[in-house]
Amino acid sequence: MDVVQDAMTQLVQRYADKGPDHWPPLFHTILQSRIRDWMRREKVRRAVRAWLGGDQEDGPDPLEAVPDPRGGTPEDALRQAQQAEALRAALAELPYRQAQVFILRAWEELGVAETARAVGCSEGSVKTHYFRAVRALRERLGEHWP
Repeated sequence: MDVVQDAMTQLVQRYADKGPDHWPPLFHTILQSRIRDWMRREKVRRAVRAWLGGDQEDGPDPLEAVPDPRGGTPEDALRQAQQAEALRAALAELPYRQAQVFILRAWEELGVAETARAVGCSEGSVKTHYFRAVRALRERLGEHWP
């Protein structure tokens, strides 16, 4: 059913401008292509399952047991989301110019001169704003940030 629905969606997205007399052959061509793609993916999936030792269709998916190459756990993802939210809130509390300079320097990785040109102030002001922003963020994010 997913393959048929995907074929219908693609027909509407790509061929809505064609007349109704063109739709049946286009739909059947798209559907056949989607079925072939699905069969290829299933063949590869079965081969991977067999290689991982989980050839049973009803059992747990062995691909779910493969560790994340990034090494993350759900707890890590939650912690990172909490840290990102805390950083967003802390940035919102900074004066506008400090937040602007911090984002350009830390996230966009612009140099002092590039940041000064982008913000429209001197290089010394960029250094001062960045220092103050980092100090304020360290104070506010102490428990959320390493």
